[in-house]
Order: sequence, then structure tokens, then C-alpha cells
Amino acid sequence: MYEKHFSFKHKPFELVPNPDFLFLSSTHKKALTYLDYGIQEKIGFILLTGEIGSGKTTIIRNLIKNLNASVRLSRINNTKVSSEQLISMINEDFGLEVEGKNKTKLLSDLNEFLIDQYSKKFQPILLIDEAQNLSPDLLEEIRLLSNLETDRAKLLQIMLVGQTELKKTLMLPELMQLRQRININYHITPLTIDETVKYIRHRLTIAGNPDAMRFQGDMPGLIYRFSGGIPRLINILCDFALLTAFTEGEKEINADIIREVAHDLESRDYRNEPQDNTVSLTAKKDESPDLLKEVGNIALRLINLEETIKKNLPEITVLTEKVDRLEKDISELREQVFLKEQL
Repeated sequence: MYEKHFSFKHKPFELVPNPDFLFLSSTHKKALTYLDYGIQEKIGFILLTGEIGSGKTTIIRNLIKNLNASVRLSRINNTKVSSEQLISMINEDFGLEVEGKNKTKLLSDLNEFLIDQYSKKFQPILLIDEAQNLSPDLLEEIRLLSNLETDRAKLLQIMLVGQTELKKTLMLPELMQLRQRININYHITPLTIDETVKYIRHRLTIAGNPDAMRFQGDMPGLIYRFSGGIPRLINILCDFALLTAFTEGEKEINADIIREVAHDLESRDYRNEPQDNTVSLTAKKDESPDLLKEVGNIALRLINLEETIKKNLPEITVLTEKVDRLEKDISELREQVFLKEQL
């Protein structure tokens, strides 16, 4: 919507990860180094954790992009499944037939596949994303998969990626054996205030207009206090700031706009969230900011639930689904507005 106004070639702060905008902070680079080392050395268990929106997906996508040709990857994203469903998904991802097979047969097939891959000098890796949703019983099942081995080597490398509560789950007494097998354990920390500024400038430069935001006065501090150095929250704030400037006819983001937008996002009453977040085909142009506010509100609420994450897990699931729906609605609304403007 505001691309032409700011002379952007692309939108700089989309919530969907875009490899063209890849920015690796010191913590992201360190995470990649650890993961690369773990894969090269064929270390059995690797754990990567981070807050919602901290850049885990960015790191994993970069890692997968640069895997060597000998790697055979099974990536699992759906973690709210039974033990048998999980094994079935792993086998299917490795290209094995799963139809009509029980758990015993699935495990037997997986073992044969891994032995075959080992004999051919291939390196099978199981990457489980959103691993914080795995139950303790399922995590124990995953540990048992690491028992698939020859006399000389483990047959399957396992990488668990998840939010901070995964680390808490792994501290349960019944998961001690799994915890002891984790050889590499890295937690992604937020960006520093300097990295936050570099991150924003990087994305603006790639988009085509590094001068759309000038970091004067307390502007860096305002952005950092709102976002806490979490890339997803930085994107929400900056996207909404650009939209606000566009609606006000401004060509440059200043501290006043950031302050206004941050206050607006923080002051919303979460308890009065609308139940229906869909957008009608007759939606007006000025409804898009409200949708962006809702996205920001929900993302902020997810971050603030960190301390009580376990007992709020059902609410988090609902809110995450709302974020996905709202982002889709925003995209559809913008297309409708664009088409109307062309008439």
C-alpha cells in the first residue's frame, strides 16, 4: 500500500520470513555456527530455542539452504500428534511408504532405511520445529529413536527447535536421559539496541529507501523499549509506523510517529478483542491499520505470556491462529484496495 509513497521496491517489514532480507545478528551467527558444527561432526542431539519472533525460522531456513548434498532431511512442523503419527510423518518425509502400517512396522522400516543410508554414506537428520508442543512422552519416544545405531555410529541426528518453554519441559525428571544426550544447546537472545538499528537500516536498504527512517534523538530507544530486540515485534512496529506516516502524508518516520504507534499498540484492551476478525469484501481502505493493530496486539500478548506459558498454552494456540488469519486478511484487503484504485 505504501511502497510507492516511500519509493520501496518491496515491503521492508513483512512478517513472513523473506530470504532477501536476511540479517544475521551476533547471536544468529553464533547459533548457525553451533548448528553447522553439530551437523558436520554428526553430533546426536541438538537443541535450539528462542522467544516467539526471535529468528528461529530464519536460522533454520538458512541452515537448510546450505546443507551439503549428503544430508537426507526430515523436517516435522506438526508436533501435536501421537507417537505413531510422528513416526509415520518422519518416514513419509524420508520417502518411505506408510499406508496401512502399524508403529512396529514403521519403526522397522525406519531402521532399515537408516542402515541403508549409512551404508551409502548419507547423513539422515530429523529436524522437529515447534518442539515446545511435544508432550514428555513424545519427547521420550524421540530419545528412543536415537538408539537406532550400528556398532560404530548413531544412524539418526536429531535437532529440536522450539520456544523457551521447551527448555523447561526438558528439565522434568522423567526426561533426564534425553537432557543428558543433548550435546549442543543454544538459546537465541534478542538483538541489542545497536543491532536493532542495523536490522532496520538493513531492511530499508534492501527495500530501496534507507532514508525512510532517520534515527535521531530517542528514536532508537523508543523502538527498543517497545520491541525488546525481538525481530517480529520490530517488524510490526515499523510496518505500522510506515503505514501511519503514509496516511499522514509524511515521507519520513520520526520519533513522534514511533511514539504514537508504540503507545497505540501497547494501550489496546486485550480483553475486548473482537470475536470475528474476518474482513468483508466491502472493507474500506482505512480498516487495514485496525487489522495491523490486532496483529501487533496478539503478537505482544504472546510475548507477555512467557512467565505463565504452560497454563496459558490453549490461549496461545488460539492467538497464534488469529495472527495467521489476520495476516491473510490484511493481504487480501490490500489486494482489494489496489484493484479498486486501478479502476
